[in-house]
Amino acid sequence: MASKKRKRKKKQIRKSGSFDYTMLFITAVLIGIGLVMIYSTSGYASEMKGGDSMAYFKKQASWVAVGFGLMIAAYNLPYHFWENRLVTVGIFGISLALILSLPVIGTTVKGATRWIRIGGFSFQPAELVKIGVILVTAWIVVKAQQGEIKKFTHWLLIIALTAGLPFFLVYTVSDNLSSAIIVAMIPLVMTFVAYRGKRLYLALSGVLVAAVAIIVKIASNAQATGGSFRTQRIVVWLNPEAYATGKGFQTIQSLYAIGSGGLFGKGLGKSLQKLGYIPESQNDMIFSVICEELGFFGASLIIILFGFLLWRIMVTSQEAPDVYGMYLAIGIFAQIATQVVLNIAVVTNLIPNTGISLPFISYGGTSVALLMAEMGVVLNISACADPGRQAMSRGR
Repeated sequence: MASKKRKRKKKQIRKSGSFDYTMLFITAVLIGIGLVMIYSTSGYASEMKGGDSMAYFKKQASWVAVGFGLMIAAYNLPYHFWENRLVTVGIFGISLALILSLPVIGTTVKGATRWIRIGGFSFQPAELVKIGVILVTAWIVVKAQQGEIKKFTHWLLIIALTAGLPFFLVYTVSDNLSSAIIVAMIPLVMTFVAYRGKRLYLALSGVLVAAVAIIVKIASNAQATGGSFRTQRIVVWLNPEAYATGKGFQTIQSLYAIGSGGLFGKGLGKSLQKLGYIPESQNDMIFSVICEELGFFGASLIIILFGFLLWRIMVTSQEAPDVYGMYLAIGIFAQIATQVVLNIAVVTNLIPNTGISLPFISYGGTSVALLMAEMGVVLNISACADPGRQAMSRGR
């Protein structure tokens, strides 16, 4: 009887005809800024490589067009479509299978095998794993006593499946620590909302802080020329000036770009550091060029835009008609927030250098297309919220 009631309740969830226009507008603005900055940061390098200064811009624009189609499709699909067990387990399973297939069919770029190429099309399976983790965590949490994870064993099993297994596979198979961290953070944030035992998270945080402190202490006694690749990155992070002509070159140039931007920047397109000093500046380090060209004012504006976007996603989660919609929105919030914080922390040398893209802005077709699809899901959830509650939230 209970399952029948839940089914009837799901069927009654309909779009109100009005979604969160503010969220859509901010997303569009961030994507627009991303396209402009990709052209600005990649024009010189792209022309030197192939003679077409708009090559990166054109590729990213084509992926944005694909993402726009995915966003429309995701918006028009009832978000409970993703709750179907075959869909959820299928996407999660396929994403992990693609990670496992990387050593066999993957393409190696700059020593890392993280891409799968089919014809002229290439993508990173790790981006699909993020979506799979969001879907499977929301599905399991809702099934676990209707969103109330009351037992430690339930929590432990969920974390092992949704965070531990994907983290292990992404890190060990593709050697992609940054994506592995994001993949693990998503279910941790989602279950933090669902699990009543908050002391457990405090204890876990303490263990992680202690572990990081020990690793940094060990690495501080090493040299950038010895030890593992990741140990070298920690050594360089602790003292980048000592390795300014070697492994710390990118970090130092990024800090030069940030510092030289001043309050209002040098002007759009006038960055010096993008002229070969910051390698692949259109990727993970694009925020440093933003600081140089648009200054503190421009960089702050982008951070504020991300803050507003995350706030609207959180409001959508609070207004969701049911717990499944709430957890979907929280999962997408966790992914975007984690990437934004870690990317800016890397660029400003607050944490060791690791490849984390800035959502909607950094160059990367798979990332922007799938993020836009996720935003389509959030817009669908916002359209299903009670119109009266939506009106109240707009007045806040």
